[in-house]
Amino acid sequence: MKKEANKKIMETDLYEPIYNYLISQGYIVHSEVKNCDITAIKGKELVVIEMKLRFNVTLLMQAVQRQKAADSVYVAILKPKGGAFSKGWDDMCHLLKRLELGLITVSFNGKKPMMEIVFHPMEYKRKKNNNIRKAIIREINGRYMDYNIGGSTRRKLMTAYRENSIHIACCLEKFGQLSPKQLKELGTGEKTQSILSKNFYGWFNRVSVGKYELQESAKEALKNYHELAEHYRKQIKNIDISEFNSKA
Repeated sequence: MKKEANKKIMETDLYEPIYNYLISQGYIVHSEVKNCDITAIKGKELVVIEMKLRFNVTLLMQAVQRQKAADSVYVAILKPKGGAFSKGWDDMCHLLKRLELGLITVSFNGKKPMMEIVFHPMEYKRKKNNNIRKAIIREINGRYMDYNIGGSTRRKLMTAYRENSIHIACCLEKFGQLSPKQLKELGTGEKTQSILSKNFYGWFNRVSVGKYELQESAKEALKNYHELAEHYRKQIKNIDISEFNSKA
């Protein structure tokens, strides 16, 4: 079944190549049985395939419903341009595997449609990514409060890095020029030297080897984080600067 270049592909066009493959594997195939797009039986095995041109939530819901009755359930979609390199492909495959669903793709680029079983349904064995887990926990531990709103986009988020920078800025604001060692003794943490050296926000100025001061622009920036800045100002309010003057 060769598709004309400018002819729109319909969901029903996916049926024939899938049907032909299942027949070649010895299945008895029927379509639209009890709302199932394709059913295939071999012996006591019942396979159900749900079709959509594109991967979407409706397809997932239909496929998961079919798992109540079928031994194996696949979703079949039109193969996206770029295949495994297309946007969202890895996330889609991960979700399908997590739901123990198989994936079939159909393409119409050649002389005849090509059907591919990308993977079969299989039991999902959950694996934790310890690196990502540790990174999340580090970020949580590095924040004083939750200043963000879940679901936010297109706005500056409060990260542990930004909060750490605000802490350093408040110390320099109060005490003037300080070394990374002095700042760490004030509780600014192990990343102090890196934050000062990279100066990502442009808040700090190195006045000499191992000495930093606060830029005027940072004093304005702190006004945008008033609540958090006040928290750190209170922390250092009663510290005597003379204790640090002799420390490099």
